[in-house]
Amino acid sequence: MTVNYSNEDNTGSTGSIKFIVGGLLIIAAVIYLIVSSTQANAQYFLTVDELILKDQSVLEKDLRISGAVIGNSIEYDQQNLELSFTIAHIPGNNEEIEQLGGLAKVLHEAVSNPESSKVNIIYTGPKPDLLRDEAQAIVTGRIKEDGVFYADEVLMKCPTKYDEALPEQVEG
Repeated sequence: MTVNYSNEDNTGSTGSIKFIVGGLLIIAAVIYLIVSSTQANAQYFLTVDELILKDQSVLEKDLRISGAVIGNSIEYDQQNLELSFTIAHIPGNNEEIEQLGGLAKVLHEAVSNPESSKVNIIYTGPKPDLLRDEAQAIVTGRIKEDGVFYADEVLMKCPTKYDEALPEQVEG
């Protein structure tokens, strides 16, 4: 009885193993890129109170903050596309907001309370359509030594605009 130790079987197995290892490396690289990209872009917002508490430790760092727009602070220079406004502190926890009566009520009380913590925002770009008194602003940018938050992006949430439509949809 002769045993044939041929290189053909080993070469075929080696080729398959190389193919599998190569495929696994490509999959691992893709997963790594997705995870690292998601973590870099995942940015939770701070409340105005949290921003004030962090003080100097957040200077010049990319941040996202949220607050209630104080309507009489809104100023827009159409020539230079410079927008400035002030936001007041609102809680960052949705459960707490619901316990306090909902977002519209929390926004109204934040704007009405003269003792609310506040931060001034400056943004260069087009004025958002929903920017108005008692809207929720979520701004991305950085705070500088002058205490002003310089925004790169301004997102608006305006719950009072939709509150009136909800009961009809639910009942209908």
